[in-house]
Amino acid sequence: MGRLGIFGGTFDPVHHGHLIIAEAFREHLQLSAVLFLPAHTPPHKQGRPITPLQHRLAMLQLALLDEPAFAISYVDAQRAGPSYTADSLALLRQQYPEDELYFLMGQDSLAGLPTWHEPQRVAEQAFLAVAMRPGVSVDLDALYQAVPAARGRVILVSVPLIQIASSDIRQRVAEGRSIRYFVPPAVEAYIVHHGLYRTAANEQQSVAHPDVVSLPHV
Repeated sequence: MGRLGIFGGTFDPVHHGHLIIAEAFREHLQLSAVLFLPAHTPPHKQGRPITPLQHRLAMLQLALLDEPAFAISYVDAQRAGPSYTADSLALLRQQYPEDELYFLMGQDSLAGLPTWHEPQRVAEQAFLAVAMRPGVSVDLDALYQAVPAARGRVILVSVPLIQIASSDIRQRVAEGRSIRYFVPPAVEAYIVHHGLYRTAANEQQSVAHPDVVSLPHV
């Protein structure tokens, strides 16, 4: 039996903060691997502009190219509808029936867990590995009352405080500022080559470029 970390997100774009936090979780929890789970249609971002999935996947593939302990799960990318965590974990349970799943999240996300789609199913299917953040606290007793299945399944993990956000990177590109050291060099080159994030219109672009990777069949 292995331990798999599940790192969900939009990854628009993936940046060094994602990689540092994923590695901190992997080391602390002794995970055999971390699966990055890019959302096809993030339910909490419906109605907001989001970069087409092909681009987000391509950048993620470039960022993880030389990371043997990191991989991409395409269970959300290959299905329509909102990317609910409960449904994603159910699919991953089918793919990895012998492994323990650890869903990686922040304290702010844990606090909002009762408002998620079927939070009971989320807690039943995976341990909740939570990155501790300064200034953010969670009333675990209240959480357990709202989501009883979470009791005994929350693991608090101390991770480095990384002040990098994908929204800040998009804003920097739109303003013509440097994103060097914010993202892996290959990701920066991809953003420049495809003209991503230069204006709001870029974020709503839906036509894939010929050299954008296609979705693999798994």
